[in-house]
Amino acid sequence: KGMDRVSADHMGIMATVMNALAMQGVLNRKGVDARVLSAIAMPTVCETYSRAKGIHHLEQGRIVICAAGTGLPFFTTDTGAALRAAELQCDALFKGTSVDGVYTADPKRDPSATRYDTVTFGEILARDLRIMDPAAIALARDNGIPVVVFSIRKPGAVCEVLAGRGLYTTVTKE
Repeated sequence: KGMDRVSADHMGIMATVMNALAMQGVLNRKGVDARVLSAIAMPTVCETYSRAKGIHHLEQGRIVICAAGTGLPFFTTDTGAALRAAELQCDALFKGTSVDGVYTADPKRDPSATRYDTVTFGEILARDLRIMDPAAIALARDNGIPVVVFSIRKPGAVCEVLAGRGLYTTVTKE
């Protein structure tokens, strides 16, 4: 039977903090000032998320990496990311995932799938492309936040995409 859902979700939430710290380290080593804000308190590791702290860091020109999703089980990290992007009035949400963008079909199952350079939230929902959960898509769409989908597995991809280079898909309102 394994572990219960709540415990498994909490483990996943903590893993996002580890990933955020790794990303912060890479960015800082490249001369980019970045801060991790976690939805769960870990004061010896990173700052606890608050909208005010996030806005302060953004106003100081820092990259803000939100970790731990919403801090609650049963909510996806995509929903947490879209929520934080809306709260912080971000210009974009960057979604690092296992593929280098949004495709017409699952490229792991359909070799004829092609990658979009841009696609709308409406097309994603209409075609059931499943790049993010519907709640996250609705939050981003309703708040006018474009989502940039790229492969987190490609070395150097984060810096490339932040510079507007490399392979990615931008998801836009209509």
